[in-house]
Amino acid sequence: MNTPIADFVKKYAESDCLRFHMPGHKGKGALGIESLDITEISGADSLFEANGIIAESEKNAGALFGANSFYSTEGSSLSIRAALYLFMLHAAKIGKKPLVLAGRNAHKVFISASVLIDFEFEWLAPSKNSYLSCDISESELSEKLALYSDRCVAVYVTSPDYLGRIADIKRISSICKTHNAVLIVDNAHGAYLKFLSESRHPIDLGADISLDSAHKTLPVLTGGAYLHISKNTPDIFAENAKLALSLFGSTSPSYLILQSLDIANRYISNGFKERLNEFCNAVDNLKHELISKGFSLFGDEPLKITLDAKKYGYYGQELADLIAEKGVVCEFADKDAVVFMLTPENGLGSLERLKDSLFSLPKKAEITDSAPEYKQAKRALTPKYAMLCESETVDTENSEGRILCEFNVACPPAVPIAVCGEIIDRNTIERFEYYGIKKCRVVKNKPL
Repeated sequence: MNTPIADFVKKYAESDCLRFHMPGHKGKGALGIESLDITEISGADSLFEANGIIAESEKNAGALFGANSFYSTEGSSLSIRAALYLFMLHAAKIGKKPLVLAGRNAHKVFISASVLIDFEFEWLAPSKNSYLSCDISESELSEKLALYSDRCVAVYVTSPDYLGRIADIKRISSICKTHNAVLIVDNAHGAYLKFLSESRHPIDLGADISLDSAHKTLPVLTGGAYLHISKNTPDIFAENAKLALSLFGSTSPSYLILQSLDIANRYISNGFKERLNEFCNAVDNLKHELISKGFSLFGDEPLKITLDAKKYGYYGQELADLIAEKGVVCEFADKDAVVFMLTPENGLGSLERLKDSLFSLPKKAEITDSAPEYKQAKRALTPKYAMLCESETVDTENSEGRILCEFNVACPPAVPIAVCGEIIDRNTIERFEYYGIKKCRVVKNKPL
């Protein structure tokens, strides 16, 4: 598969052209990559008005993923905002008021998108304690879709989630189609799912839109992502994809990231599926070895190993710190879980080193305390209104009854423990305390 963006930039970097254009480093600098860092010069195409080498490269990506595929150089965060805007355009075209039904483990960008685009949403509540996972109840989904049959509804699902659980996208898609709902899947952690021996990619399972972070599971620079739109969706989605991305994206997209996405097409088309499935089999064998050693695992995502650390006698962060001393660095850890994200780029030898580091830890008595049960807090204000209110910072222990006006979460995992606009209740405070959040920002004065 050809690489038009990378080829163009390489040729330009090797030329004797004087760079009287941005960036200011003029192709020189201490990093050693500056010569490949360009802007929208003649022939380089333009990401949001692509009709040249970028358009050609995006068609290559679309051929690999079986979709109308568009690049983002600002992660799947940009793709999320664009997808929700496209849904709003669709709702306006068919003349129905929009509503998004979203799994409660949505990334915080989903909330900020509701502030920017001003759409209404309702949560699909999790059936398990962890705020990072949300098992979509098919009965709840069907009931809510039937309840809002007079509205244009989108269902927003995060799958795989941060702990490695994969939703039944095929079944959810079937329910959505029965009720004429648009299915949007935040597949940030699952771009590689397309290339398993049997594809588990959302587009192949019936999703209308899939938001993939290429950089999370493919050999792509940080920030590289896709907006995939099914060829079965109404034309308004693909026709307005570039408009949607341009509304929220920088007018200075990184050509380093674009080259990385471009070269990934060739990488994927050149035996990646075979390498991926060989590595997934090795990861699966490691999972079985860990279980036989006494470890307990979460989820069923092939390239993610998530330990239930407490069952092995450790808090998650404690376990992560111990293996970090051995040079093994995880993706994420909290009190309960330790998450390892793997790709074939780790190499088979890395699995032995990971296993040795974990097997070196003696199993201890199970820790039995658990995260407070999730209970949906009452919403007093929309997120947009709450975030625009005058605010003050208070100790979480003294915040009961106040209205939250921030996310209270870092990235990773970027899933809000509580959502701006909600009234902080005792359950919220217990969850804040459990996850070590000691202060929060709340609405200063009671809104009129």
